[in-house]
Amino acid sequence: MSMENAAWHSLWRMSGDKGKAYADTTPRRVLSFAASYKNRLLVFVLFSVFSAVLAVITPVLAGRVVDAIVAQTGVQVVLKLAGIIAIVAVADAVVSLVVRWYSSRLGEGIIFDLRTAVFDHVQKMPVAFFTRTRTGALVSRLNNDVIGAQSAFAGTLSGLVSNTVALLLTAGVMFSTSWQVTALALVLLPIFLLPARHFGKSIALLRRESADLNASMGTQMTERFSAPGATLIKLFGRPAEESAQFGLRAGRVRDIGVKMAMRQFFFVAMLTLVAALALALVYGLGGVYAMRGELAAGDVVVLGMLLTRLYAPLTALANARVEITSALVSFDRVFEILDLEPLIHDAPDARVLDAGPVSVKFTNVSFAYPSAEKVSLASLEDVSVLDTRGGETVLHGIDFEIPAGSTVALVGSSGAGKSTIASLLARLYDVDSGSVQLAGVDIRKLKLDSLRSTVSMVTQDGHLFHETIGSNLRLAKPEASDAEIWQALERARLEPTISALPDGLDTVVGERGYRLSGGERQRMTIARLLLAAPQVVILDEATAALDSANEAAVQAALAEALENRTALVIAHRLSTIRSADLILVIEDGRVAERGTHAELMAVRGRYAELHDTQFAQ
Repeated sequence: MSMENAAWHSLWRMSGDKGKAYADTTPRRVLSFAASYKNRLLVFVLFSVFSAVLAVITPVLAGRVVDAIVAQTGVQVVLKLAGIIAIVAVADAVVSLVVRWYSSRLGEGIIFDLRTAVFDHVQKMPVAFFTRTRTGALVSRLNNDVIGAQSAFAGTLSGLVSNTVALLLTAGVMFSTSWQVTALALVLLPIFLLPARHFGKSIALLRRESADLNASMGTQMTERFSAPGATLIKLFGRPAEESAQFGLRAGRVRDIGVKMAMRQFFFVAMLTLVAALALALVYGLGGVYAMRGELAAGDVVVLGMLLTRLYAPLTALANARVEITSALVSFDRVFEILDLEPLIHDAPDARVLDAGPVSVKFTNVSFAYPSAEKVSLASLEDVSVLDTRGGETVLHGIDFEIPAGSTVALVGSSGAGKSTIASLLARLYDVDSGSVQLAGVDIRKLKLDSLRSTVSMVTQDGHLFHETIGSNLRLAKPEASDAEIWQALERARLEPTISALPDGLDTVVGERGYRLSGGERQRMTIARLLLAAPQVVILDEATAALDSANEAAVQAALAEALENRTALVIAHRLSTIRSADLILVIEDGRVAERGTHAELMAVRGRYAELHDTQFAQ
């Protein structure tokens, strides 16, 4: 490695984020995590050491060639040494390939393990976690931090081993060759290390600022380039302001790029100069000693070649603490996610729900949404301190029962707690007190897979993934045939629309399904429900996005789908729930009224007030 390349390599390794505090247990957890890779790590370290040894052998052999030429020992000696140098070069290439292969296996294996562990863990987190967390920050943990953690194995570990071995061997050979020349060369070492620390810290700060600005630009692009974000900007006529805001960040990144380029060039030029001066000292003093007969000419060559291999490991080891700290910080940020405790999980004695009709029963249920400290991290929310608010009870003593095959409707003001009740039945959250039962079994005693196959929910937003129509529907039933999917679309009154599309079921619906109309998206979610065919159905404003004609058609399909099934229906349009077996009026987290449509109208209470207001409009 040339001195200029060594300087660039050193600068690159130093220009990462500054080390920050990490948990005291992180190093131990890292070692525990690496235990499954111990055999590969051992082989990796051994080959790294072998590679460092080979790097020192070549300069020594080159010096012996020079000595042989000067001493005129014969052609055979020179050819023999040249052959050995060739063998060492081939061995070095082979060992380098092996080291690279193991490095890739270790690094990519760790990335795979960490990413899948975080991804699987995040899927277990409650909905409150996702409502508070910035998606970009969470994705960053799966990408940037995982890669940073990987460098501890693939880069820093091998660097520590190989650089230490190379430094000891190089210094040993140099001192044994000529301690005077070696000592003089090392006098310039502080001139090499001091600017390395200064410029490394300076460039690291610039790189951090640049990374933050790039993250901000990424967030702005992600939000503004989505279908709803772009629509919002256009509706309020703000493209110029958005462009100016983006331009300010991009301009700062440009300025930082110029500063970094100049400082990097100055840094490399300075280190190259220092190395050249040291090399001049070696050749000057070594040449004098050689002319006096106190040092062989070949030894001067050896010292010159080894000098270039001395400064790079010295610099790398001098900054190893920063590299290790950075890697541990990345591990710590990944462990932060893994340490968040999922609020919903299978109980040790969880069981599968027995076959047969399924009733629903809420018994004295009270509930408060979890506070931020239970479900989130300040760094994921981009705040310095988590919001301490929360924990206020939003449901108070909710009691009702839905006999198997019956329908109960929830009505009331916005924010009264209707969707919260539905979320508890689907076990998106657990109750704080009381119980929610299916067929007489507390849902906390049921396996989550069994619960998900029993209870299905159609939400208000009709969310779809950026996938094909077939893929979105098979989320409910992966093994569903095309015939079953078409049947579900027909019952959801969507079959003519999908048939008219050029790609049919293979049509990609776009991000959040925005290639479909609002009514079509909602009917897609209803088709998904029909395909799942659960025993308990939750409809949360399932027909809110439909016009009157489509609503009537879908209501007919839902009536067919809900036949002999237990249903909890949340509706704003009171006309859609008149035939419900029981209507509950929810106000301020309590059941204010209950009864059939006729009974509640006769009472002339809150339900009648809502009904009269709606139909008067």
